[in-house]
Amino acid sequence: MDVWLPSAYQEDAKRAFPVLYMHDGQMVFENSHNPDGGWNVHLAIEGLAKEEKITPPIVVAIPSTMERSYEYLPAKAIGYPGGKEALETLKNLSLTDENLEKSAILMAWIVETVKPFIDSHYRTLSDPANTAMMGSSLGGLASLTMFCEYPQVFHKAACLSSHWPITGEGMLGYLADCLPPPEGRKLYFDYGSEGLDSDYAPWQAKADAVLKAKGYEEGKNFVSWSFPGEGHNAGAWSARLHIPLTFLFGTIDL
Repeated sequence: MDVWLPSAYQEDAKRAFPVLYMHDGQMVFENSHNPDGGWNVHLAIEGLAKEEKITPPIVVAIPSTMERSYEYLPAKAIGYPGGKEALETLKNLSLTDENLEKSAILMAWIVETVKPFIDSHYRTLSDPANTAMMGSSLGGLASLTMFCEYPQVFHKAACLSSHWPITGEGMLGYLADCLPPPEGRKLYFDYGSEGLDSDYAPWQAKADAVLKAKGYEEGKNFVSWSFPGEGHNAGAWSARLHIPLTFLFGTIDL
């Protein structure tokens, strides 16, 4: 994994900082191997911090592996009505018990190994209110799942272009049962309208309805943004990254 420290970290040796854990870590800074580049999260954070719009977080970028499809899969959602049926349409996934356990293993590793290491080696604000997850596509669902599975660790999550169709109605049932109470928490969602994102609007609307039924207030505990014309790629996510960063770590309201 890569750890990025904001410039303010070097300028004030006594100051502690919130922490943002990011999935697909090989994409969140520069990425010369991707035609769309990377997210350039460090540039977005420094720009917002300079304008005093956010408290800059430390970024912990955790790369995905060849097992990404299983490690990011919200496996518990498969057990809810519609979950298994949605997955069965994907012929390239092998739903063995071993593969279905990989997401739980990854989440536990982040919480039990990575986070304690970060908190012991860097000046962090380690409480849940200052600890966030972020990811896109299947990484968006993985971030949301960690928000639900470890509510005592993460009070914030940003889910960009969440790939809702992979578990269909199963993820909605999981959320209805497993979303933690909204008090003191923040959830960010968005989606475009092109490519894979063209399928997301009706699913996001259903997810938003579940959140509201669980007591989440749009604009307060969660936001859900639509970006017409935007596709499913790092360039699109990079262009709007300032919005979730401001919602999660902002010193101003959106």
